[in-house]
Amino acid sequence: MVRVTAVSSDLWHHYGRTRAQHDREVPDTFRWVLSQGTGPGPEIRGDLSGHIVGDLGAGTARHAAHHKPARVDAVDASPGQHEMAADLFVHLEPRLRIVSCDALSHLKATANTYDVLYSVFGALDFTDPRELLPATVFALRPGGRLVFSTLAHYVGGAHAQPDVVAASVPARTPEGEATTMHRWVLQEHVWVKVLDEAGFTGISFDMLPSAVQGPRTADTQLLTATRRP
Repeated sequence: MVRVTAVSSDLWHHYGRTRAQHDREVPDTFRWVLSQGTGPGPEIRGDLSGHIVGDLGAGTARHAAHHKPARVDAVDASPGQHEMAADLFVHLEPRLRIVSCDALSHLKATANTYDVLYSVFGALDFTDPRELLPATVFALRPGGRLVFSTLAHYVGGAHAQPDVVAASVPARTPEGEATTMHRWVLQEHVWVKVLDEAGFTGISFDMLPSAVQGPRTADTQLLTATRRP
């Protein structure tokens, strides 16, 4: 029986834990697609030299650890993910800052701070975009860029939503009990609309097909946008 848990429960406690036990290296690749096996890499974000960058929903900070801007903030609300990120990559400070906070609260506290914000199936998937995107605009400097990858359709093949509607997807509590969390899987035109309403311009979209086949795969939407001056 699925039970609904308290908001404070860490539904990401188990994610990546097995990998963290045997893979402790700074990744030498960066991919946007769900399968992580192919497709475009960090060049989509542009040259990050001297920039302040934020990874929203960074998990164990593997993506954030890969690149070397002046500073990258790996932001994640999960205590379990923060603990693993610190264990893996604390040696990269101060270039990499591992921030234990939900993306929405963090962005609201960092006005005009970031040159680039990005998310790889992170906070943009699991926070209402009508709240998160305006906060993203607030935290970006004028002309700053947002780049994020998200599901093009549900894992399993069901179509993305034609409106800003969240679905309930399976999750586990730290104790291993079954529950659900919200995930926003939206069609391209819906993302473009909410990005424009939040204050972005220069919105572009790419569809990246999955490199693997199977019931747990999905194509990727890659979106980029610029904060209006």
